[in-house]
Amino acid sequence: MRKPKRNAPKPPTSIAVVVDGDDEVWYLQMLKRNEPKIRIRIKPEIPNKKSVEEQYNLVCDLLDKEFTKVFWIVDLDTVIKEDKEAPKGGEKPLEIFAKYRANLEENYTDVVVIVNNPCLEFWFLLHFKKTSKYYDTCAEAKAELKKYLKNYEKTRKFFTKQGNDIYLKLKSRLKTAIENSVALGNYDIENPKKAMCEMGLFFQSNELKKHFE
Repeated sequence: MRKPKRNAPKPPTSIAVVVDGDDEVWYLQMLKRNEPKIRIRIKPEIPNKKSVEEQYNLVCDLLDKEFTKVFWIVDLDTVIKEDKEAPKGGEKPLEIFAKYRANLEENYTDVVVIVNNPCLEFWFLLHFKKTSKYYDTCAEAKAELKKYLKNYEKTRKFFTKQGNDIYLKLKSRLKTAIENSVALGNYDIENPKKAMCEMGLFFQSNELKKHFE
């Protein structure tokens, strides 16, 4: 297994966030646009290929560079789908992800793995509703979310509209969402069909928590 190198200390000004979808990129960009008091650099990074291995390799590459901390946001529905479609024999995507996650969390204090199950829409839903219901697909979570955000669309236009972007739509409920996500506990490798949202780890990190308390 590839391991990140341990380089010299870096200036405490830069965070990288590895994601596997455009919606996470747009959400993080809107966070930065609307929170100018956050002086640290937050750079969303999306790999050319979105397999678990490619995402892990990108995390390792970023740890070798100028970033002081790397967050890896994983939509577990994608990994579960790959797991179901994987040929018999050999390691399954869920097993591979578990190994990568364990290696990073056990050996590196400058990386945080964040699991959303099924996806980022579940994080948005937690702004409106405290729930531990497991949604089997992102489409199911999206359908529930649209009860509260009726015009929700996973498009750049919806996410980044000036003066009414996705972050502004949810900002007043952010504290509630963090509390609801933390209440779900930590990701359980043995129970992949558990509703999960670890986005609270991002907003409660040492770099960001003072801005959202």
